[in-house]
Amino acid sequence: MPKVTYVYDDGSEHTVEVAVATSLMRAALRNQVRGIVGECGGAATCGTCHVYLDHSTEEFGPPSGDEDEMLEWTAAPRAENSRLSCQLVPTEEGAHLVVRVPAEQV
Repeated sequence: MPKVTYVYDDGSEHTVEVAVATSLMRAALRNQVRGIVGECGGAATCGTCHVYLDHSTEEFGPPSGDEDEMLEWTAAPRAENSRLSCQLVPTEEGAHLVVRVPAEQV
């Protein structure tokens, strides 16, 4: 299973296993990761699952048009590595991803 480490602004971390084909948002909700709300259920229409990727976004491909637009309306400032965790679905067994949860969401 892929692993995801959610890093908080204070430096603390929450690492969880994620089933392949499960979004990082769903994994966060199932494991009570602070700061990930997912109000829209993964439809990329609320921005409450905004994260900053610690690695290249090429692994997931570029944001869709809907995701790109929603990233303009998140609580935390948009950065080059901003993504909605509901749109990030790991496909590689054994992958280890690191994402940062914006302080404004925690």
